[in-house]
Amino acid sequence: MKALKITRSNAKFAVARLVSPISALGAAKFGPLSLVNESAPELPDADGWHRITPRLTGICGSDLSLVEGHASTYFDDWVSFPFVPGHEVVADCDDGRRVVLEPVLGHACRGLPLPFEGAAPGDGDDYAHLVGGHLEPGIQTGFCHSTGGGWASELIAHESQLHSVPDAMSDEQAVLVEPAAGGIHAALATWPAVQIALQRGETPIVAVLGAGTMGLCAIAGLRRYVPGVRIIVGARYPHQQALARSLGADVVVPSAELARAVRRESGCHVVGDYLSGGCHATIDAVGSADSIMDCLKFTRPRGRVVLLGMPAIVSLDLTGLWHRETALVGAYTYGTESMPDGTRKHTFDLAIETAAECQLERLVSASYRLDDYKDAIAHAAASGRRGAVKIVFDLRSTSERTKKETN
Repeated sequence: MKALKITRSNAKFAVARLVSPISALGAAKFGPLSLVNESAPELPDADGWHRITPRLTGICGSDLSLVEGHASTYFDDWVSFPFVPGHEVVADCDDGRRVVLEPVLGHACRGLPLPFEGAAPGDGDDYAHLVGGHLEPGIQTGFCHSTGGGWASELIAHESQLHSVPDAMSDEQAVLVEPAAGGIHAALATWPAVQIALQRGETPIVAVLGAGTMGLCAIAGLRRYVPGVRIIVGARYPHQQALARSLGADVVVPSAELARAVRRESGCHVVGDYLSGGCHATIDAVGSADSIMDCLKFTRPRGRVVLLGMPAIVSLDLTGLWHRETALVGAYTYGTESMPDGTRKHTFDLAIETAAECQLERLVSASYRLDDYKDAIAHAAASGRRGAVKIVFDLRSTSERTKKETN
């Protein structure tokens, strides 16, 4: 099979880290990623495993961090090298279904007992299973040597990870299901703060900083599943601002003006660098030291900041967090959600509905063949300033690509 593979090479990671601020193309060329031809992963000697053939596979921010050499060393013990990246996948399954992949390598695919009946792959309060069972370590498909990943012509997946795609759903919609699930999970993580505001008779204000793929999916999740919220968005580029409005944001401003917009909406004062009050909850979809600090400054005392962007190594002054009793929580992947109406639903079920009803296929800006991976990585790394959102690899046959483009 043809695949893009990440090898464990300190030298190549170092080169990518040095080159990437100047050229993402250079990081893709000289870093740890390479195009190979090799045998497909072997199916485990266990029930429920399938071979799947990707149709479209997305390029995620976490993938770019790896290619550019910026991924945190935290993950060294949770992945198994060498591995094929790619976890945003719509594929053909060996049983004839068209499926989207829920990439977390949970208990079921590792042959371990579920944490509770009906648990999704991402559920559980002990992560020991991510390095156990009959697979090598891996937080999810795309970071595990045993399974392969979506940046390849073939990989393996467990039945517990697969969701059938409705016939009416296009491949371009389906490839956005996984990021939609991540955005919805983050949106629902604001509910504790939103609920308190509603109980007090206040209009809950939720700010979203960053309007790339994940930020836009979080906006869609807030509008669809978190009742009563007023959504304020800071988006850097005009095309992101337009998409944020179309997905349900009430107020959209350039990123640098978000604190001022929150102040106007909440009617609070400014004390030094902080707002005296602010929004009830904030979703940080950027994940840098500056973005986290900004979110802490305009989230009200006893509010909640949800980290959707992957922060890696940051340096922060957390005095304000302590003084304001701010809750700082992570939002990684998805699972079984406790909904505001008291029901419990799997995030991927919500995401499949959202991808279709919000027409998320419009976030797919460009597609590339695996052979053109260097150009694809460069485009993804510069997507915002190039007016793009989601860049994908297209592994469909030439005739299928031509048909899609014609339609």
